[in-house]
Amino acid sequence: MCFSASASFGAGVVLSVIGVASIRKVESKAHIYFASIPIIFAIQQFSEAFLWLSLADPVDASLKTSTTYIFLFFAQVLWPIWVPFSVLKMEPDVRKRNVGKVFVGIGTLVSVYLFYCLMTFNVNASIVGKHILYEQDYPISVGRSCGVLYVLATIGPPFISKLPRMWMLGVTILISYVITTIFYTNYIVSVWCFFASVISIAVYSVIQDNPTLNSSLTEPGKNRISV
Repeated sequence: MCFSASASFGAGVVLSVIGVASIRKVESKAHIYFASIPIIFAIQQFSEAFLWLSLADPVDASLKTSTTYIFLFFAQVLWPIWVPFSVLKMEPDVRKRNVGKVFVGIGTLVSVYLFYCLMTFNVNASIVGKHILYEQDYPISVGRSCGVLYVLATIGPPFISKLPRMWMLGVTILISYVITTIFYTNYIVSVWCFFASVISIAVYSVIQDNPTLNSSLTEPGKNRISV
């Protein structure tokens, strides 16, 4: 969360609850990737909460480097591949699955490149006003193209999915990108995660409104998680 350590801890708790509820509702192991999105957001928020503490109090300064890298790993390396892959694992339509594989490929390229940058170039985090500013010395020329591919990899899959309400996830991610880019240009990495709770609600909604994914609608005695 972009405002304070307490806000990040609070968001982490809320996201954890949504994540547990989402996972409990799916019956297939293939769907757990998608249902785990809120949990991953929660871990990301907890990492930024500890980063807030390390930046605000010299006693916790030793946490700064590790929490900075953990947060950026989730924000820049994990999401470009996790979102398209998790949606692909949910998709029942064969033709759309083939298209989904293209998005997975794009996301993989973005993740590999950003992981290389994260491990190669200097990164730093500092508190500026009520936000955390992440300073990254990544190549600017490639970074712009990478940003476009990042958005494509995370927004495209929900919109092409055949599952009801999956489009809501795409719309939520798109709106969050637009608002963050316009109003919080210098804090995109941090502020975008403010929308994690809304995105996670969209994830829960997709699972809740699809009977074939919702284990609460299975027959009594049936194992909730099956291959």
